[in-house]
Amino acid sequence: MAYISYADSDYYHNVYNGDTIPEEERNKRLLKSSRHIDALTYNRIAGKGIDVLTEFQKGIVQYVCCQLADFEYENEELINTILKSYSLNGVSLSLDNSWNMLLTGGVAIRRDIYSMLEQTGLCYKGVR
Repeated sequence: MAYISYADSDYYHNVYNGDTIPEEERNKRLLKSSRHIDALTYNRIAGKGIDVLTEFQKGIVQYVCCQLADFEYENEELINTILKSYSLNGVSLSLDNSWNMLLTGGVAIRRDIYSMLEQTGLCYKGVR
């Protein structure tokens, strides 16, 4: 089964109204964020396909795909660093869970974006 993105460049530009990611990079970035959504949802979407979701779930997944792609694009250098924390002259930076960030399943995501994805019921850790 070929990997597909949960949102395409057309959705990103025309529905989500995104303009952060350059057009030539959009498909790659949206595919990467789709794979991260798979990690956050325990591959529930990849296992059955996005078309089996309700319209509510599908809409949230597509929107979150774009939000996550924007976040990862804007913060790529910081996300890809191997440092957990850094401090210099009283200024510190931490790449661990915080009030606005969550690191789960190897995916760094803003808590508000994750909270939106949780509304689909697909992030439940138990067996369904």
